[in-house]
Amino acid sequence: MEYKKPDLTKQDFKKVDNSQNLPFAFEKINYIMMIGGVVIITLGFTIMAMEDAQHGFGFLGLTLGPIVTFLGFMFEIFAILYKKKK
Repeated sequence: MEYKKPDLTKQDFKKVDNSQNLPFAFEKINYIMMIGGVVIITLGFTIMAMEDAQHGFGFLGLTLGPIVTFLGFMFEIFAILYKKKK
């Protein structure tokens, strides 16, 4: 079997006009919720950094901070998957 090169014309390579107003990937509420998730994640890392115990081996560094961070990531997933009921 021999590879046959496809016959392409100049019309196949026409410029595509992307200057149209294309909609965003998400709605406004999704973006607001995503910003909130980033704030929660940042709060979790800040809580972990506030630990006074050596190497962060205290309640804030090992328990509360990671839980808040994990909840922030779960909220991010929820924000991405959220669809408004119409």
